[in-house]
Amino acid sequence: MSAPNETVSVNVASSDTKKSNPFLGWLKEQYPLFILIGLLIVAAFSTDAFFTTRNLTNLLLQVSVIGIVTLAQFLIILTGGIDISVGSVLALAGVLCAGLMNGESVLLAAVVAIAVGLLSGILTGYLVSFRGLEPFIVTLGIMALARGLVYAYTEGVPVKPAAEDFREIATTTIAGIPVLGLIWLGLAAAIWFMTTRTVFGRRIYAIGSNKHAAYASGVPVRRTLLIVYIFAGILVGFAGFLLTARIGAATPTAGSLYELDAIAAVVIGGAALSGGKGRLSGAIFGTLILGVIANLLVLLNVSAYLQDAFRGALILFAIVFTTFHVRKKFAKN
Repeated sequence: MSAPNETVSVNVASSDTKKSNPFLGWLKEQYPLFILIGLLIVAAFSTDAFFTTRNLTNLLLQVSVIGIVTLAQFLIILTGGIDISVGSVLALAGVLCAGLMNGESVLLAAVVAIAVGLLSGILTGYLVSFRGLEPFIVTLGIMALARGLVYAYTEGVPVKPAAEDFREIATTTIAGIPVLGLIWLGLAAAIWFMTTRTVFGRRIYAIGSNKHAAYASGVPVRRTLLIVYIFAGILVGFAGFLLTARIGAATPTAGSLYELDAIAAVVIGGAALSGGKGRLSGAIFGTLILGVIANLLVLLNVSAYLQDAFRGALILFAIVFTTFHVRKKFAKN
């Protein structure tokens, strides 16, 4: 009879340790940060070009757009859903904001891109929340529709906006930091506040943990899901405008595989695809991990085909590691 008592004592002691030292408890959950630090150490010893100012600036520019898309994917995955249309919606927002009115007004282009994302979010959110359709199937249809419209509108030819200052937002820096990076971090801070400090954020986690229990406890499940998809759509549309500004043109293939990168970044960050579990910091670290790996492989002149293989292997590793981590945590409890 002594074994159960000893187990209880160990669990209580572990709980007391976390309460007495919250930083230590937080640190134990930050394995994506340790992975990122390990990659940076490898990069430092692999090539002298990685930690140059020019390369770090390029790296931040590269991860900023996909980072915003990852923020959108993070919100959706928290609810237990998934969105595989983000890359195609981003491309549609990009070509329309560059093509309508010949892209003569930067402000109009931004509004058009956000409107495209908004409409996509409304359609997806309505079908998922009020019609009860599976997010994967709905976003699969949206993906095909958006990409088809992109190719029909462009006929396979990149669209270049006419405004001379269209790229200004992507080329401007503040204290040496690209504005795109500051926008990404600013949006991340806003979403962190929303998910951790507001009632709406608690509702998102509650829906992802158990939708039926959330409904029974008075959470407006349908309305909350609709708002999440709308907000995610706005983020993706805005990211389409920023990508067009960074490249200087909207290409029909823009956003290709962004949905996989965004999902991978969220999963690497420790979020559960079943919903209800995940930290925004993990999603940010996951985005940086993928960005560092892609950047490092380019600097080392690794074949593009092997880059895809590395990405796939990393996703598998992240899924296995996250699953093991979650099971171990529940076993301790």
